[in-house]
Amino acid sequence: MTAWTLNDIERAIRSSWGVDTCAPEDLAHWRPDNPARGQCGVTAMVVHDLLGGELMMGEVHVDGVRTDLHWWNRFATGVEIDLTREQFGPDELVGPGRPVARPARPGRLQAQYELLRHRVVTELERGAAANRIRRPARVA
Repeated sequence: MTAWTLNDIERAIRSSWGVDTCAPEDLAHWRPDNPARGQCGVTAMVVHDLLGGELMMGEVHVDGVRTDLHWWNRFATGVEIDLTREQFGPDELVGPGRPVARPARPGRLQAQYELLRHRVVTELERGAAANRIRRPARVA
């Protein structure tokens, strides 16, 4: 198995987002200049697939009213990684997170999750193959 860095994974995820991997409730707000919009659930699950840890969930509030839920990752060291935090505007506040059990299936986001996971793994494998080609062979 190839050991990818968090930078490799982040780059592959960010290049794999699209309107077709966006959560249905966020489609009206997804834009190419804010590609992280609606990607948190599927992104957190793909990061979990690749790096393990815990899934975290917090409530999103606008003017004190809960408008959504937000997902990210926390690792055994306590470090939290949120690759989609920039999707929120200044009026959207994400509350404290709590660890949640990973659902057995992504449910309503199954198609978006599978598409994002496929794109990310393909991108990571493409990058690993390119690195093998660029590396000079060792002379014994």
